[in-house]
Amino acid sequence: MKKILITLIFVSILSCGSSKVVTNTEATSESAIEASITLESIQKSMEYLASDELEGRATGSVGIEKAAVFIETFLKDNNIKPYFETYRDDFEIAKKGTKDGVTNKETIKGFNVVGVVEGNDPKLKNEYIILGGHYDHIGFAKVVDGDSIANGANDDASGTIAAMEFAAYFAKTKTNKRSILVTLYSAEEMGLKGSAHLAKRLQEAGLNAYTMINFEMIGVPRTADKSIAYMSGFERSNFAETLNRYAGEEIVGFFPKAKEFNLFMRSDNYPFFNELNIPAHAISTFDFTNFEYYHHVDDEASEMDYEHMSSFMNKMIPALEGMMNAPTKEVTLKGK
Repeated sequence: MKKILITLIFVSILSCGSSKVVTNTEATSESAIEASITLESIQKSMEYLASDELEGRATGSVGIEKAAVFIETFLKDNNIKPYFETYRDDFEIAKKGTKDGVTNKETIKGFNVVGVVEGNDPKLKNEYIILGGHYDHIGFAKVVDGDSIANGANDDASGTIAAMEFAAYFAKTKTNKRSILVTLYSAEEMGLKGSAHLAKRLQEAGLNAYTMINFEMIGVPRTADKSIAYMSGFERSNFAETLNRYAGEEIVGFFPKAKEFNLFMRSDNYPFFNELNIPAHAISTFDFTNFEYYHHVDDEASEMDYEHMSSFMNKMIPALEGMMNAPTKEVTLKGK
């Protein structure tokens, strides 16, 4: 009788509310759902980074300092540690021009913001995936209806936010075997100065970098007959096909005009390719037909498609996760 009673109690406990036995796979899945990138989080960041208060985030301005503080706070709040002693990677840019025949010797101070999410594999965590976007913009532009602030929502607060959100996701779920560097650059609009400085610094330090993705203008959707996004330098590596395989659909396609527009060398991926000799590409959803406010005062937060942005980022998660966690370096250069 005693044995029967114990058995009944045990069965009763199992049948109560939380009776489900959760497997490791289910736990990971539930954690991922809980940590999915939300439209609200994206919009909150966008409405600050592309606000008039930041006056277009020109490198060397008060506005870009405010943007850097916002990004640093986001990283800290999401348990993303500084990669260097602090989040900032400082550099200087010489001001151009002469006056009365004398060369200007003044400099502009710039700073990248760099955080790290350590991988969970004892061996693979020594290899780094670099995710980035530039958080600077041009400051002011041609006045339209009394507005002169070029807010830079699509260019490139959108890409900056993507890199921030991916880092926050993996910091929470801890599902990345390789380590992630989240790298936000200034002085892109001055000729890729920030990313060039950081890429050289990492190369000189001997960083074991595997791949690099630069998110560049992902705030607006492409037409329904096109892939969600495209990758510059598509033919230079097997990066796109690898990401698409893990995503289970074509999220990164080929853009025929990318080569004509020289996009591979015009964005912050290029210094990392050049310095580290790794697959390094820009991913974008802006294809020069779907947004008319490039370097324009109407590149505003209100013009962004937040449903598109959150959908794109969440579809990218399994693609990134698969590449980050593969036992070998599947993504390789094709030598083109």
